[in-house]
Amino acid sequence: MITLIGTVGAGSYWLGSQSRSAVPSSAEASQESPSATAPKPRKLLYYRNPMGLADTSPVPKKDPMGMDYIPVYEGEDEATPNAGPGAAGQVRISTEKIQKLGVRTEPAGMRLLGKTIRAAGRIEPDERRTFAVTAKFEGYVERLHVSATGQPVAKGQPLFEAYSPELVSAQREYAIALQGLEAMKEAGSEAQAGMRQLADSSLARLRNWDLSAPQVAALMKSGQPQRTISFPSPVTGIVSEKKALQGMRFMPGELLYQVTDLSAVWVIADVAERDIALIKTGAKARVMTTAYPTEGFEGRVTYVYPTLKAETRSIPVRVELANPGQRLKPAMFAQVELGVGGKSPVLAVPDSAVIDSGTRRIVLVQVGEGRFEPREVELGARAENYVEVLNGVRDGEQVVVAANFLIDAESNLKAAVGGLGGHAGHGSPAAGGAAPGTPAKPEIPVPPAAVGHKAEGTVDSVDTTNGTLSLNHGPVATLKWPAMTMEFKAANASLLSRLKPGQAVRFEFVERQPGDFVVTSIAPTGAVPKVAPQAKPAAPAASAGKSTLSGH
Repeated sequence: MITLIGTVGAGSYWLGSQSRSAVPSSAEASQESPSATAPKPRKLLYYRNPMGLADTSPVPKKDPMGMDYIPVYEGEDEATPNAGPGAAGQVRISTEKIQKLGVRTEPAGMRLLGKTIRAAGRIEPDERRTFAVTAKFEGYVERLHVSATGQPVAKGQPLFEAYSPELVSAQREYAIALQGLEAMKEAGSEAQAGMRQLADSSLARLRNWDLSAPQVAALMKSGQPQRTISFPSPVTGIVSEKKALQGMRFMPGELLYQVTDLSAVWVIADVAERDIALIKTGAKARVMTTAYPTEGFEGRVTYVYPTLKAETRSIPVRVELANPGQRLKPAMFAQVELGVGGKSPVLAVPDSAVIDSGTRRIVLVQVGEGRFEPREVELGARAENYVEVLNGVRDGEQVVVAANFLIDAESNLKAAVGGLGGHAGHGSPAAGGAAPGTPAKPEIPVPPAAVGHKAEGTVDSVDTTNGTLSLNHGPVATLKWPAMTMEFKAANASLLSRLKPGQAVRFEFVERQPGDFVVTSIAPTGAVPKVAPQAKPAAPAASAGKSTLSGH
């Protein structure tokens, strides 16, 4: 028993010691794990211009506007491995930089493109509701019942009374014809027919002179002609024009009154020429006026005029709307909103996603995490904040709608840095051969679209401090230059590191600005090239430095 207890105690002590020894190991592992998994510090390559200009610096600096240059780290401007076709033209930006730039994307999708066209207009009376009051005979205004312009009148209300000798004679002829017809009841049929024909012709004459049916009935009943007749209003409305005066003489066809019905009015809107193709008859319209700024009036487009106003490059469009209470007055100014839109969905993107250079239109498509691909697109109809894409983008693809100009500037910057001679290593300060920690001279950016020129010659002198070299070169066919000695700028310091005076070289240069020539690549040829005989200096087109024509 004692032996068994001792054995158990020894085993418990051994297990306890093993557990205590295992605790420090776990603690040590937990202390070592952060250092083992800590990310490696990124290598700083250079600092770039914050506005996207092709300007870099090996040390922190500010641009002329006081903005700090943005650091560029190793791997940020490298192509993504296995990116697939088209990766060469893609732009890769780190997640941190995407957040700083405020990049925002939105999927391209099918939608109905609705648009509101706004145009200035004016209230006008409905031409079909305007009536003129005239007389078909000569006469005199005997009495006025409506004596003021703008006075409201009801349909059938007397406007004025007129006296006409011709009208009185016509009434007497008709009365005599009626009396003769009555007296010839016992006469033969032929005599009665002749008298009836005379009475009918007299009645037709009175009716042609607009004698009303009640007036004709009164004449037939009394047999006595009326000295004056009244002219009623043809419609309920207002007197928009009054030319009749008390006692005036009028001639047949002369305008005496004009009555307008304003229960419905027109709005003539001047629509811009660029929008007229979208206007369709029957489209709804909303009319706003200065008199009632908080109230809108609904109407419909009833006619698009076939003529254009050359002075304003606009086309009149007629909108008809009801005018209860005659609140809308003719000649009022109005703002017209016309809702137009397509009948079927089309592929569209926000208009902020399109970068329009004037000659082509670009959309940045997000093809992966931090990777953007510029696409040239063909655009169609435009609507409120959206534009139709006919070609270049597929449904569901994410397009950049915010900070796309900054990404485009980033793309242009990398294209420019990539064309700086090919030896700078993305603008690394160490690429120029300088010792670590020694600031290298900033590279001279060369636009990627510049045209290169090739030539051969010998090195005359090298100035590494100012980054220039003097070359005694032969003729340049692309510029029609003769042989001369002139000074060039070097695209980067690495181009000057191994050059010596008298060395035969083959080089390539571009014109960065008018008269500013920059060497982008240079290499020894192994033999001194032929140089044309030296002549008197002739001022060449270049002005980047001193130059002399070479020869003997």
